[in-house]
Amino acid sequence: MRLLFLLLGIVIGAAAFGGSASAQNYPWCAVYGGADTGGASNCGFVTFEQCLETLRGMGGFCNRNTQYIPYSRPAYR
Repeated sequence: MRLLFLLLGIVIGAAAFGGSASAQNYPWCAVYGGADTGGASNCGFVTFEQCLETLRGMGGFCNRNTQYIPYSRPAYR
């Protein structure tokens, strides 16, 4: 019973003090299977070359992510 309360406390503490999650934002998208097949896409690539290497041998193409917004730190005064 003590173990259950300990685990419950750890879970509640992690949820209360954990940082907020945010979606990753990357500049390149891989579209699998080619343009005419309407394949799935994955916008998780940092470089164009990384995207191309992922598609090597299975077909598809790489596009710029139109939703990409580069991270910028706030300016300190």
